[in-house]
Amino acid sequence: MSGKGESKLDTKKVIDALNTILEFELAGVVRYTHYSLMVYGHNRIPIVGWLREQASESLAHAAQAGEHITTLDGHPSLKIAKLLETHKHAINDILKESLEHELVQLGNYQALLELVEGKSVFLEEYARQMIFDEETHVAEVRKMLRKPE
Repeated sequence: MSGKGESKLDTKKVIDALNTILEFELAGVVRYTHYSLMVYGHNRIPIVGWLREQASESLAHAAQAGEHITTLDGHPSLKIAKLLETHKHAINDILKESLEHELVQLGNYQALLELVEGKSVFLEEYARQMIFDEETHVAEVRKMLRKPE
């Protein structure tokens, strides 16, 4: 990770931002796995499949964040972001909670981008890709929440 502007990178703030991302991605693993266990009804199989894909993707994203942390000589957090059990397990409720989670994580990646933009192409490209992924998830969930006309 060498670059013209790298000396301007506030490594501690970047590691803190990456640890926040890591904690939220790990919470996503737990959240989406839990949701997948709570789905009932005729459409259970495709919905459970989608939720478990989200859990797997969250785990992969957590690993990526952790790799970036250790690349910066940081220590990956063992914490998991706060999880709230609402006891609402209707598909719409699950999707609304999922949307809230994705929007918070989108904000976390945008905060990372602000810290690294123009200072590390490596981290900037990572942040941009993750923002793209999160925006895609937000769009998908919003479409799933729409009522057919």
